[in-house]
Amino acid sequence: QVQLVESGGGLVQAGGSLRLSCAASGFIFNIYVMSWYRQAPGKQREFVASITSSGNTNYVDSVKGRFTISRDNAKNTVYLQMNSLKPEDTAVYYCHRNYGGFWGQGTQVTVSS
Repeated sequence: QVQLVESGGGLVQAGGSLRLSCAASGFIFNIYVMSWYRQAPGKQREFVASITSSGNTNYVDSVKGRFTISRDNAKNTVYLQMNSLKPEDTAVYYCHRNYGGFWGQGTQVTVSS
């Protein structure tokens, strides 16, 4: 069974950093594009970053230069390193598999001003 489990969220001050992890299981991890999305209260879930099996990355403009997505195929894990966090980054962050509509349970990121 496909399973995506996020971790690493928390409460940080503006300008701080967090590293989110998504542990994947139940599928051949290395062949899929993996993504991070986020959803703030009262807002639509939005794309944050993605990474292909070969390491190509894409980011929403608002996080470029601050966030870095990476993957460790040996560990079946995708990461989101978040630096220079801003209050507007506050959201539940979800791990997503490009194919099949699979989501993790989400991890809360709260950035205080």
